[in-house]
Amino acid sequence: MRGRCISSNVMLIPIWMLLHADILGDSARKELNNMVFFVFNPALVSSNLAQTITSENIISLWFMPLNILLTYIVGSFLGWEINKITKSPQHLKGLVMGLCAAGNLGSLPFVLVPAICREKGSPFGAPESCHKYAMAYVSLSMAIGAIYLWSIVYNTVRVSSTMINEVINVNNANFDEETSKALQEQIDCEFDSECSSATDHANESSLPCAKNDKQGKVLILDTIKKQLYSFFRSSNLKAIIAPSTTAAIVGFIIGLVPPVQKLLIGANAPLHVIQDSALLLGEAAVPIIMLTVGGNLLKGLRGPGVQLSLVLGIIAVRSVVLPLIGVLVIKGAIHLGFVHADPLYQFVLLLHYALPPAINIGTITQLFGSGQSECAVILLWTYSVSSVTLTLWSTFFMWLVA
Repeated sequence: MRGRCISSNVMLIPIWMLLHADILGDSARKELNNMVFFVFNPALVSSNLAQTITSENIISLWFMPLNILLTYIVGSFLGWEINKITKSPQHLKGLVMGLCAAGNLGSLPFVLVPAICREKGSPFGAPESCHKYAMAYVSLSMAIGAIYLWSIVYNTVRVSSTMINEVINVNNANFDEETSKALQEQIDCEFDSECSSATDHANESSLPCAKNDKQGKVLILDTIKKQLYSFFRSSNLKAIIAPSTTAAIVGFIIGLVPPVQKLLIGANAPLHVIQDSALLLGEAAVPIIMLTVGGNLLKGLRGPGVQLSLVLGIIAVRSVVLPLIGVLVIKGAIHLGFVHADPLYQFVLLLHYALPPAINIGTITQLFGSGQSECAVILLWTYSVSSVTLTLWSTFFMWLVA
């Protein structure tokens, strides 16, 4: 068990050699990450959900999206407290909250949970059945986690980076004449638009009551439309509907629609070659995921220094506080009957609270150009510590659900 959990960090040694030989350089890692994101992960998710999810067992999984959402809410609150205690820089506030909120629901569970199923004395039953359902639970976790990551963490980092950029722009007095003129024209244009809107509104108030009520309803609808448009424009909807999320939807459709399932699933299915091909691609995902995780983490070796209290605070949240809260939440859910008596399912729910931060947070910081180097350093340290803490928590969780 311990060897399985530490293997992700042992992988750093050969990966460092690949980086040193420039075999797994920046361009190679980028292409490898794209292949995992667009090809291997979707194949892994859709193929495992399609052969496991049915109309009978899907109802019992309703607590999983809520459980992952709770990790994000509690983690964000703890990250906010760390920002207050450590007085972290403004451009890192959103990053700290994101690192505390989002766990690695993609790569690590795909390696860890199936490996535990193959261990002798596993409390999760027969290895074949355990592996089958483990891949389904982990696939669903990854799909849900992608939605939360690109909706909650993405916007948290966006707000933080936007605020610091605005401060920099205000304090920067070295605008050239052309830029200042363009900025002034934009301000004047917005001011004229607001004045025009206000004037129109004032003119409308002098109309008869019946027409005024109608116009007021139209204005309210226009305001709602503008607010919705602003929200969707600022949110990265393309990333929220990630390939893994789309693949999860496809897997659900195949599993829940009997005619489609009979066409694709099973040795006698007419189109079973499609499912078999997806399974083959999915099996290739795990070793490649290990390479990409190690390669992405090693960028932190060349990163700048980060406030020690900040790193220790994030490690404490992800490795100590959140797992303890997770035990209380899952035990309470079991007591209230929200979670069915499946040790493997309970273990996966508990594992959501003990995982290190999501690797994709580094991608989010690159999109906004704020905190990339600091994120790489923090991820390196948190994953190094998790090689020990995740082993201990996994052992404790197995004992707890057995």
